Amino acid sequence: MSGHDPHAGHDMSAHDPHAGHDMSGHDPHAGHDMSGHGGHGDHVGQFRRLFWIMLVIAVPTIAFSPMFASILGYTLPDNPVIPWISPVLGTVMYFWGGKPFLTGAWSELKARKPGMMLLIGLAITVAYFASLGASLGLLSHHLDFWWELALLIVIMLLGHWIEMRSIMQASSALEALAALLPDEAERVVATGSTDGVSTGSTSSLAIETVSPSELSVGDVVIVRPGGRVPADGEVIDGTAAMDESMITGESSTVARGPGAHVVAGTVATDTAIRVRVGAVGDDTALAGIQRLVAQAQASTSRAQRLADRAAGWLFWFALGAAVITAIAWTLLGDPDDAVIRTITVLVIACPHALGLAIPLVVSIATERAAKGGVLVTDRLALETMRTVGAVLFDKTGTLTKGEPAVTDAAAAPGHDLDEVLVLAASAEGDSEHPLAKAIVAEAGHRGLATRAAQGFEASAAIGVRAMVDGRAVQVGGPGMLEREGLAPLAASVAWAEAGSTVLHVLVDGGVAGAIALADEIRPESKEAVEALHALGVQVVMITGDAEPVARTVAAQLGIDRVYAGVRPEDKAAKVQELQHEGLSVAMVGDGVNDAPALAQANVGIAIGAGTDVAIASAGVILASSDPRSVISVIELSRASYRKMSQNLWWAAGYNLVSVPLAAGILAPIGFVLPMSVGAILMSLSTVIVAANAQLLRRLDLRPEASTRAVLDRAS
Repeated sequence: MSGHDPHAGHDMSAHDPHAGHDMSGHDPHAGHDMSGHGGHGDHVGQFRRLFWIMLVIAVPTIAFSPMFASILGYTLPDNPVIPWISPVLGTVMYFWGGKPFLTGAWSELKARKPGMMLLIGLAITVAYFASLGASLGLLSHHLDFWWELALLIVIMLLGHWIEMRSIMQASSALEALAALLPDEAERVVATGSTDGVSTGSTSSLAIETVSPSELSVGDVVIVRPGGRVPADGEVIDGTAAMDESMITGESSTVARGPGAHVVAGTVATDTAIRVRVGAVGDDTALAGIQRLVAQAQASTSRAQRLADRAAGWLFWFALGAAVITAIAWTLLGDPDDAVIRTITVLVIACPHALGLAIPLVVSIATERAAKGGVLVTDRLALETMRTVGAVLFDKTGTLTKGEPAVTDAAAAPGHDLDEVLVLAASAEGDSEHPLAKAIVAEAGHRGLATRAAQGFEASAAIGVRAMVDGRAVQVGGPGMLEREGLAPLAASVAWAEAGSTVLHVLVDGGVAGAIALADEIRPESKEAVEALHALGVQVVMITGDAEPVARTVAAQLGIDRVYAGVRPEDKAAKVQELQHEGLSVAMVGDGVNDAPALAQANVGIAIGAGTDVAIASAGVILASSDPRSVISVIELSRASYRKMSQNLWWAAGYNLVSVPLAAGILAPIGFVLPMSVGAILMSLSTVIVAANAQLLRRLDLRPEASTRAVLDRAS
């Protein structure tokens, strides 16, 4: 309908909010130079190699340690070289195997931020020099700790290797996203006439293979069956079932034909298509998602700051305990035991597990979320979701599809309903208006075949006219009835009162029927509302639509409260109104005209992720348009919080109990915690924390799975 809008007053264009942020990777471990996530992979390999090398060196170091031999009850050979095996190899282990910890300790000292690396560095330094002094005859032979030093370094390297590997696995979403781009792209180039691409003339076209990085906006590429789209763009030829799971998290394919937007990394599963490139490089949705995931893994949460503070407190706690231990055992007249107990205290107090407790949980959580189509750009938002008391949904494009659909139809006496729909769809067949498309789609759903129409005409604010099988057919709104002097069909009055758009169908000048259209409610919306109620969360809807439309949708979905007729600039005030009632509010919108409200809410959730900068207002982005994804976010938030709490209690509680035991508080009753046991228990706490965080990987964050799990628990 060139230049005309016969269905004026119904703006039902869908929004496509997308965001891009410039973000960098983050390393939560002080003292390690790990730029980006590639550094994690490098450090995993380094710690793996270093661990195995130190393990090999540790065997003879421990085996030829006199103290270790006396503990196990075997005798070392009487050879002048034997006493120097452990000191020489132990020195190698201290300077080589201990280098990561010593370097980290020095970095913490320079930054005046004592933490885990300083405690580890202090422990192995005290053990090394005490053992060296004993081997050189400067200190008592009871201070020969070579075997403990070797065991400590090996165990610490093992724990650090496990930690780095876990973090690398948690960060693998970035590498997995990067791997989605194909290595090569097939670009269509003109060899003769310049209009070959537009006309589709194969005589003047050729195909060249290039890297996706060489593509430019406006290029045309061929995506063959099973191939990946190399850049964001628009389909100009062909129709294919596209696997878009890497963007939406939804496993079912989606048909994309001429005019449809496709995203880099998605797969054409069945047929070939031609795509005109619309965005390349950092401007693609895939690159935007990579940046969002990186930002999420780089952001600092309240729980992380708590863990960092706890590590600092633990340093002073351990240092104070070590000083008291040294003084107490020295005053008791046993300086050798004073050194042993002091070293054991420092070993036990290493806050390695504490430092791992939070970063690993949030890294795994954001990685799992990304795979489920939920992009967490702010960890604070993820933490806050567990306490949300009200979820405020924007109606259009969120709870509804943002496009009209036929909700009801009626035929006038003497007319057949199917025939009325066939005539209306045939007359509207040449129109591009959303209402016209909805009528044509409804006829298709009912299996009705449209017919050829001639003499198509469109009149602004009136409707369309065409000849179908020799009959004059008109489809339009109230303006058309007024012009023709006709009364509306009785059934249409109730539809209009409910907020539906009503179009009448005239055949040869008489009213043959009426069709009601409304913004179609997403089939998943009702389940989402039910699941939120099961979680004890209020559901509120906000819309610019009139009260009758809003009330109709709210009644169908079981929504608790409705704000209707709200202008975009007033939505933030409605969020404040809920907050003033003491509710923590999550706002779910399309990220465009909802930006102020998204920013005002305790948690802003943008639905339908992409590249629009307005999405920067949201802390959580849902890659799909399924409102049930909000349930996934709440479930992830609550599960993550449980894991954080468990890990913090385990890591900190373990230290608070073990340090006094290492200091020898139970020595009067004959119990003294050996340093070796302390080292093993300390490393075990790290492994337990890492394993506990890995349990988050069992979460199924698909919207349908999360929602079903909540409803099953409630039933």
